[in-house]
Amino acid sequence: MNETTRYLQSVADPPGVEMAVLVNYLLIDAIKAGASDIHIEPWESTLVVRVRLNGVLQELVHLPLDMMEKISGRLKVMANLVSYQIDLPQEGHAATPPELGGVELRISIFPTVRGEKIVVRIFDPSNRSFDLAQLGFEAEVLEALVKLLARPSGLILLTGPTGSGKTTAMYAALTHLVQRHGVAISISTVEDPVEFNLPMVSQAQINPAKEFSYPVALRSLMRQDPQVIMVGEIRDPETAGIAVQAGLTGHLVMSTIHSGSTAGVFARLINMQIEPFLLASSINGVLGLRLIRKNCGFCTQPYQPEPALLRLVPPAMIEEASFRHGVGCQECVDTGYAGRTAVTELLTVDEVVRDAILQKLPTRTLQEVAIRQGMKTLWQQGLRRIAAGHTSLEEILRVVAADQV
Repeated sequence: MNETTRYLQSVADPPGVEMAVLVNYLLIDAIKAGASDIHIEPWESTLVVRVRLNGVLQELVHLPLDMMEKISGRLKVMANLVSYQIDLPQEGHAATPPELGGVELRISIFPTVRGEKIVVRIFDPSNRSFDLAQLGFEAEVLEALVKLLARPSGLILLTGPTGSGKTTAMYAALTHLVQRHGVAISISTVEDPVEFNLPMVSQAQINPAKEFSYPVALRSLMRQDPQVIMVGEIRDPETAGIAVQAGLTGHLVMSTIHSGSTAGVFARLINMQIEPFLLASSINGVLGLRLIRKNCGFCTQPYQPEPALLRLVPPAMIEEASFRHGVGCQECVDTGYAGRTAVTELLTVDEVVRDAILQKLPTRTLQEVAIRQGMKTLWQQGLRRIAAGHTSLEEILRVVAADQV
């Protein structure tokens, strides 16, 4: 039983529930479980509280609907938001007291037809590691990425869905550069928002309301004599153009871009009116990232996946692999999984790939060229994780799109 349920059962009369205490218990339960987000949402007959554990939402508790305004009011006070405003979105930050672990909260409130939906993002400074070696990258990918980071100029792009670890990977790369070069390197970032304050890195947060956008920030930043520039996200042709030019003019640039696949990044940038010869000259590598849940070490055991799923696995691997999954226990909150690790796909731009980009080859063909040049796909890396017993076949299929299998 969680602390929130225990507290609610200890209060005989529902009106006697203290909102400050209830919200604290919700936060305690989420932090103790290692959740990244808390979702508080009015459904038809209840106010449901769910937490995101290892990337997957799970129910924590159902509360009476009439508590919604009071919980919302309490969180608004914590984040210094306008408590009486209920028909417009609001966002704010709050710091928790030491007894709650001193974690940082990012509170987002959004009006729906049933009332306000609240999402609380939890940042635990004590739990943030920006060590490249600790991210779970495959050994050969880590080695190749470190080589790319050693280059004095060019563009390194990261792609993957929201919440796939792109920002953490970029922060770890910047930390690696700081540790390697110390005070001899000048690093600047432009982000939306700044997720974490990094030592010895000049970080800026864009503010569209004051017309401080990515292009405005980057243009100004080019006059700040940076050696390494991190751009939170390439969203538009203008940002893409400046980032590519920066990579060509002696800066090492890192950024993220949304694309269906690693090889698809080039088509996305060509659609943003960036010439293929500029992409071929400036981009050093593209890193595709996904986060997978690891089997719980306490309850993992051998199992046989469904025949329909096994058809996707190479026959040679089926004969050799010992498929394992977690059955669920108290340690993993009955999920069968504990913690997450990365599965990666690193497309390094060499002469052969460069020629393919210049020829504007279709994404599928470009991917085949990269594979011939030694790139291991997300699916291949996922199969290696399954064979090693790190995770289940179902989990890899959950995070790797069917068209990539």
